[in-house]
Amino acid sequence: MSSLLRRHLSAQILRFTRTKTTAASHSHQKHLNPQDNPFNRERAELKRHAAETAELWRKISIYVAAPTILVAALNAYKIYTEHAAHEATPLEERKEYAYMNIRAKKFPWKDGDKTLFWNDKVNYHHRDA
Repeated sequence: MSSLLRRHLSAQILRFTRTKTTAASHSHQKHLNPQDNPFNRERAELKRHAAETAELWRKISIYVAAPTILVAALNAYKIYTEHAAHEATPLEERKEYAYMNIRAKKFPWKDGDKTLFWNDKVNYHHRDA
């Protein structure tokens, strides 16, 4: 038999003998304090542990997560305002080179001269101007 199985069986036997031998002593304890038993002690320990864990996560949420979110939001706002200021400046006139916007045949959509993902704010086409 493996040692794990032996330990399990000995624990089961020990538990069984305890319940048989302590059954008589429990009848006396019932009159003394019915609330003091292993189940209630374990439940009380679980409640205490749950309260400690909840308090820990409350502190982490208040003192770590909230300031981190605030710093990230301020950083995102700073980057956004810099980008908006950059977007507000007009684009300079760009030179048309021979290799730009070469078309062997027209595209099958719209006016046939612009790609499917054409963006007039970003893409440059001298013939449109």
